[in-house]
Amino acid sequence: MTVRLYDSLQQAVVDLEPRVEGHVGMYVCGPTVQSAPHIGHLRSALVYDLWRRWLIHRGYTVTFIRNVTDIDDKILANASDAEAWYALAYRVELEFSAGYRALGILPPTYEPRATASIAQMHALIETLIERGHAYAADDGSGDVYFDVRSWPTYGALTRQSPDDMAEAGDAPARAKRDPRDFALWKGAKADEPASAHWASPWGSGRPGWHIECSAMAARYLGEAFDIHGGGLDLRFPHHENELAQSSAAGHAFARHWVHNGLVTVEGQKMSKSLGNSVFAADLLAAHEPAVVRYWLGSAHYRSTIDYTPTSLDEAREALGRIRAFRGRARARLAADVPPPSPGTPATAVPEAFAAALDDDLAVPQALAALHETVRAGNSALDSGDDEAARTALEQVDAMVDVLGLDDAAPSGRGAAAAGRALAALVELKLAERRAARAERDFAAADRIRDELTAAGIQLEDTLTTTDWSIDGHP
Repeated sequence: MTVRLYDSLQQAVVDLEPRVEGHVGMYVCGPTVQSAPHIGHLRSALVYDLWRRWLIHRGYTVTFIRNVTDIDDKILANASDAEAWYALAYRVELEFSAGYRALGILPPTYEPRATASIAQMHALIETLIERGHAYAADDGSGDVYFDVRSWPTYGALTRQSPDDMAEAGDAPARAKRDPRDFALWKGAKADEPASAHWASPWGSGRPGWHIECSAMAARYLGEAFDIHGGGLDLRFPHHENELAQSSAAGHAFARHWVHNGLVTVEGQKMSKSLGNSVFAADLLAAHEPAVVRYWLGSAHYRSTIDYTPTSLDEAREALGRIRAFRGRARARLAADVPPPSPGTPATAVPEAFAAALDDDLAVPQALAALHETVRAGNSALDSGDDEAARTALEQVDAMVDVLGLDDAAPSGRGAAAAGRALAALVELKLAERRAARAERDFAAADRIRDELTAAGIQLEDTLTTTDWSIDGHP
């Protein structure tokens, strides 16, 4: 089945059409490392990790670029005498990397920093000036602006007319031909450190935000690539301006544009003024990273998700059911289900799971298929149908692998192994309890049940077997 995605430029779900058969080039706007990452940053990174994993599962080779914006107005504003802007940027970059690593997000093929591509930005700006789509300010400031009126399709991504747009606030309007023109190069200012300036044909200065991504995308993926991704809040002005300046320079740029929805907190937008930001480090300290990954990925990627103090409870229980089945099945089938050997082909995922992810990465429907397979596997174990249970276990393992649920946190695989060990011990105690009940030693059977209950293991007896679950813990 063809992979389909919602293209923000076309405003429709369309077939993914890679420019090179079997290969997908993907550029995702990474963090501006001005301050600590929050839950929205984690969500965006996870969305494109899921896209990447699914494309790889579907047989594509994926070149995945996620940049780091390490020079910016806000980075300079947040720096201090005690911490230079570049030290601040690097410290915050490490915080982002730690959050990504904890969630099991695959590292990019390349992760370029903006400050390492200044020469490519200069070349792109010079091309725009030569083509009549950019101009240097005539006030001696050293600023260079993109001329939005020179590009007839400016506003195509967000379906806006320039006349309806707000003024670009990234540079003073005094030297602009139109208030909506945006900065490509910002001349050096007296109150900025000399270390934040680079020589250029227009004078010492630093790049504007938008030109950075256009230059880095072209440097690492070429002038034409397949998918450009980022948060919905980046569509305007950032992505609109990227599209305009790259297209005006003669680049085909991105074939498809993909945007993920945002995260609210108890119904409100996160903001410093409200003091309601949920920071990645705090979230990951309070919850197991695999649970965070499950919750952040469980809604459709284009939807808004709302965080509340109890948001992760359902994710914890759902992940617990998956782990309980995997542990129970491995304990029963351990001799027949050896760990896969390196290089062995991945087990095919169920058709419903594949169809869901092929359809614009519909993770909620994919999770429904996963849990249906878990239910079927448990039923097979209850009825003694080991062959069906084995098939269910292999499919569940394959789906968990695609979703990256075993990769969350360095201890993620250890946690999975611990879950399997726990399941084996519980099954042993249940066997002892069944033997006690068969001998009508109900006192011993009740004692075993009480021991398991005290350990947080809840039992439910049926006509043919006993199901168990972990009370409040995965």
